[in-house]
Amino acid sequence: EGHTLSLGHYYYKVPNSVFYVHWTNLWFPDSQTKVFPQDKVVLVGSDITVCCVTQEKVLSAQIGRTNCPLIHLDGKNVAIKIRNISASESSGTNVVFSVEDNMFGTVIFAGYPPDIPQKLNCETYDLKEIICTWNPGRPTSLVGPRNTSYTLFESFSGKYVRFKRVEVSTNESYQLFFQMLPNQEIYNFTLNAHNPLGQSESTLLVNITEKVHPHIPTSIKVKDINSTAVTLSWHLPGNFAKIKLLCQIEVSKTNLARELRTVTVKGVENSNYLAVVDKLNPYTLYTFRIRCCTEPFWKWSKWSNEKQYLTTEAIPSKGPDTWREWSSDGKNLIIYWKPLPVNEANGKILSYNVSCSSDEETQSLSEIPDPQHKAEIQLDKNDYIISVVAKNSVGSSPPSKIASMEIPNADLKVEQAVGMGNGILLTWNYNPNMTCDYVIKWCNSSRSEPCLMDWKKVPSNSTETVIESDQFRPGVRYNFFLYGCRNQGYQLLRSIIGYIEELAPTVAPNFTVEDTSADSILVKWEDIPVEELRGFLRGYLFYFEKGERDTFKMEGLESGRSDVKVKNITDISQKTLRIADLQGKTSYHLVLRAYTDGGMGPEKSMFVVTKENSVGLIIAILIPVAVAVIVGVVTSILCYRKREWIKETFYPDIPNPENCKALQFQKSVCEGNSALKTLEMNPCTPNNVEVLETRSAVPKIEDTEIISPVAERPEESSDAEPENHVVVSYCPPVIEEEIGNPGVDEAGGASQVVYIDVQSMYQPQAKPEEEPENDPVVGAGYKPQMHLPITSTVEDLAADDDLDKIAAYRPQANVNTWNLVSPDSPRSTDSNSEIVSFGSPCSINSRQFLIPPKDEDSPKSSGGGWSFTNFFQNKPND
Repeated sequence: EGHTLSLGHYYYKVPNSVFYVHWTNLWFPDSQTKVFPQDKVVLVGSDITVCCVTQEKVLSAQIGRTNCPLIHLDGKNVAIKIRNISASESSGTNVVFSVEDNMFGTVIFAGYPPDIPQKLNCETYDLKEIICTWNPGRPTSLVGPRNTSYTLFESFSGKYVRFKRVEVSTNESYQLFFQMLPNQEIYNFTLNAHNPLGQSESTLLVNITEKVHPHIPTSIKVKDINSTAVTLSWHLPGNFAKIKLLCQIEVSKTNLARELRTVTVKGVENSNYLAVVDKLNPYTLYTFRIRCCTEPFWKWSKWSNEKQYLTTEAIPSKGPDTWREWSSDGKNLIIYWKPLPVNEANGKILSYNVSCSSDEETQSLSEIPDPQHKAEIQLDKNDYIISVVAKNSVGSSPPSKIASMEIPNADLKVEQAVGMGNGILLTWNYNPNMTCDYVIKWCNSSRSEPCLMDWKKVPSNSTETVIESDQFRPGVRYNFFLYGCRNQGYQLLRSIIGYIEELAPTVAPNFTVEDTSADSILVKWEDIPVEELRGFLRGYLFYFEKGERDTFKMEGLESGRSDVKVKNITDISQKTLRIADLQGKTSYHLVLRAYTDGGMGPEKSMFVVTKENSVGLIIAILIPVAVAVIVGVVTSILCYRKREWIKETFYPDIPNPENCKALQFQKSVCEGNSALKTLEMNPCTPNNVEVLETRSAVPKIEDTEIISPVAERPEESSDAEPENHVVVSYCPPVIEEEIGNPGVDEAGGASQVVYIDVQSMYQPQAKPEEEPENDPVVGAGYKPQMHLPITSTVEDLAADDDLDKIAAYRPQANVNTWNLVSPDSPRSTDSNSEIVSFGSPCSINSRQFLIPPKDEDSPKSSGGGWSFTNFFQNKPND
């Protein structure tokens, strides 16, 4: 007994290829196993039962790769139940039953019936063939022989067309071609869709002459009519003899907007069409392209390829835009003109003709070839009319005329202006006297005269204009001049300097120190060049602070540091600055910066040391001196006013010896007993002993200043002195006396010894009851030795006796006992007379008498010397 094996078809998908392997019933003589149903097409969502009739034990069942529970029937037959089956893949859904040594199966195709064809449309390109397109709608999930088939049926003619195609992607449009029938314009189409699960259809009634979508025009050609018109021809495939075509011609010039021109042409059978394009510019390169449609409108064709064409030349339509400038020396007139734009030149300009005319004559210059756009004419200051004519291969342009005369304007001020964006706005007041036009010329300020970069003419009724130029650059200063035309003469109305955009200066002002003092610095700076200023100068910022070179750097100038002083100079005409209130002999760091509205420029710094303050030094010296003088004067005044107190405090009065009973002697004692020694004086060492070598024997009396106090000498032994020697400590003011030796004077040249004598302010002591007589000699004071004759002449003794009575206090009564030399003199010689030491009580520190008279009866002192102590003496009471 044979067996049959039913194999389903498998689907293998390889890029760009699809393969199908179908199940086949293979006969096995000893096999009787079968699977039902075979290759079943079912609707998605259906329930289906698959049976396996076999004599072998079925081990398992799978739907795709999913195991299914077995339903056991009689014997070894089994079945499986598939519920709500999903759409199959392109190869279908495999159902496999496995036995011990083999497997059996079938393929189930689950899908959808065909959807109604969507967007059915029928049109024609050339009125020869109809093209119908539609969208199949939802995919059916059925492929191969089970796929949907389409049939297009035209009911009026009874003809139909079947759709033959290869598989296409989902939602892709399908199309089908239907040949047009002669003399038939209306068609009734029915599109039928069919597959194993069902069918659908869609209908369309169409007048095909209204559904024309022309092909792309080709073979575009251009032919001249004149310089402003051309003929355009093209080819459009199709037979449009029975309808009209509407075509659009796109005309464009280089870098300009495109212009669309619509023309209507009658359809022809040979498919070649013509159109005239006019209102073109001479000698201009145009680009043409075309697209067409039918009337009534259905769809435009696609644009044709572009076609470029240069129109022919024509006479220039206008004369050149002209301006004139006088040369810097005022002898030549320079004529400028601009190249004509393409739409005015109407061809290639070959040359220019410049001429000038006056009331008397017309002077024509030689032709100036292009591209030269300037001519120079030597003219006087008379009024001339300048004419410029442009020429091309066709002819000459109308002349452009301009007057050489310039009307002066005394009331002219230079103004400032700043641009906005890429231009600068200039405004002015309306002037009815300006009959021609306005001319604005401008140039770079750094250029030399004549200054001209470009110019612009505006109508005479204008009051403003915006000057724009590709040559404008930020930070560059430009000069603008506004001229008004009056009776062919131009008058300068405004002069303006301006920037399109202000920037910060690129350099710092160059400054120097002009003068330096102890408390100020004078700084001078120069203007910044216009090229480097890059904006309108608004001021300077001057910073200064203390600082040393190479060890200090000013930082954070704008941070508001308290040690940095800032001066903002807004007067731009100021070129000097004096910095005051500085310290002498101090280093200062100076920084100068300029600024504009565009920003702050760089800085330039300098270190300056101020001079030493000489006035301060002098004042510093004079103030202590003045203070010392003032203190000394004040001290002297105070001491003078307080002299009584000072005298009592530092120099108290010494008791008057006259009132001392110890010094009162009997009159007989004072009358000159040579044998009686009333006083014995201690040796009083002179303050100064001077030995002079002189021949003069004339006595010299002068005050001698005490240089230093003399220490007390110890008393000599009483054994070395005569027993009648009396020591009295008494030292009056000294007087130097030159005592000559009589014995040596004759020999001449003998040395002299200066002996210090004592002056006395005291009168000889008298009895209290005796009144002294008024005598001029009384004022001589106490002079015990000085007023005695030093020479040993005997004839003067009588006179000495008289003088002895009035010459003040003389304790030594016997004059003969006096030695010619002092006991301390080195020239003392031995004699039979007793050696007497005498002196006067004195203060070591003073030359003033220690026992001055105090009573009115005492004679007034006539001291011969002055000392500082006299300053403190009381004035005698009169």
